[in-house]
Amino acid sequence: MAKSKKKNLLSFGRDFNPDQKVILRDYLAIERTRLANERTLLSYIRSSLYLLLGAIALYQLKEFANFEYLALVALIFCVIFFIIGVYRFTLLKRSLKRLYYKTESEELH
Repeated sequence: MAKSKKKNLLSFGRDFNPDQKVILRDYLAIERTRLANERTLLSYIRSSLYLLLGAIALYQLKEFANFEYLALVALIFCVIFFIIGVYRFTLLKRSLKRLYYKTESEELH
């Protein structure tokens, strides 16, 4: 029970099971979703790089000692953003791959 609760906590989306035959429109929707997933990953990477640049800039300010803590917080959030982005990307990519292969195998039978 604890494992399923943990899995629900870490999953960001829902599994989709097609109930009808998949047509061209559905394949195009899968492709759009895949491209949106890549675009979202790039957004996470861009945000983490901005936080990294901000952390470096705040760390360079020697006159304000308190900004070193803010730089450390920005650096921590940079790493967190990057990890969340990669995790969500791989999660959705695996889900789309499973859906795509499931529909392909149904068409062959």
